[in-house]
Amino acid sequence: MGTKTMRAVRVHAFGGPEQLVYEEVPRPAAGPGEVLVRVHAAGVNPVDRYARQGFTVLPEPQRPQWPLPYVPGSDVSGVIVETGAGVTGWRAGDEVFGLVRFPGRSSAYAEYVVSPAGSLARKPAALGHAEAAAVPMAGLTAYQYLFEHVEVRGGDTVLVNGAAGGVGHFAVQLARTAGAGRVVAVASGRHETFLLGLGADRFLDYTRTPVEEAVRDVDVLIDAVGGPDGHRLLPVMRRGGRIGAVFPGEYHAERAADRSLTTGVWQVRPSGEQLAELARLADSGGLRIAVEEVYPLAGAARAHARADRGHLQGKIVLAVAPA
Repeated sequence: MGTKTMRAVRVHAFGGPEQLVYEEVPRPAAGPGEVLVRVHAAGVNPVDRYARQGFTVLPEPQRPQWPLPYVPGSDVSGVIVETGAGVTGWRAGDEVFGLVRFPGRSSAYAEYVVSPAGSLARKPAALGHAEAAAVPMAGLTAYQYLFEHVEVRGGDTVLVNGAAGGVGHFAVQLARTAGAGRVVAVASGRHETFLLGLGADRFLDYTRTPVEEAVRDVDVLIDAVGGPDGHRLLPVMRRGGRIGAVFPGEYHAERAADRSLTTGVWQVRPSGEQLAELARLADSGGLRIAVEEVYPLAGAARAHARADRGHLQGKIVLAVAPA
């Protein structure tokens, strides 16, 4: 393999994890305003799996049309090896992490990836590349929901449904930073010690306790589960509360309106600035990153098969370059 090629994972046909093929592909080059990153680790996100399946989770008119073949992935941690014209503030050798070209085909499951310079931040010194690669999409989603969209206020009670997963475990921690007075974490029983250790005031095992019967007066619901049964959580909400649905859910609009509840679902966007804030929190000990499992890049199919089974504690990551 020469300098014009690299190893990457590509999808040649939509379907199951077996469609992820580890192979040699052309190596990209940085254009104006871009940097070329030698990828050390790449995060695995739900959207990677949805894309691999042809976005069948969405109604057909809403499905993006991605030409085949393509390299999946958007979360990276690595080292800059080349800067394009007009790039200032970055140089070869800088360790960085970021959410690359999302939404869209960003090509992070590879040895090298090109990123807009503004989408990156310096890798937290306290984190290895595998942990750093677990942060961008999930961490930015939690950050943007809590600080921009539902806007947690001082003293708010925040309930995080699906608290042990990627977005959920960041939301539990960032709710405090955003000013929450009380954080309630909902997940299955094996995650209790983990979530209480992240700072949750109360843990609820949804397999044993119906959440809608056990909690009241919630100001903000971060729902990382969503789905057709999302409305069952309406009774936990205080009148005038805010629901941030990480995954779209059915919240019975008329019932929600009767209680003056607001609901919304927003798409995460890249932000080097916000990633720098998450890096600061990680370096100060105010943010812990959970990695369920690490697979080699060549094992991307196995990583997706594990992710398809769900019930993760944190994120799955692909190790690309040696640490």
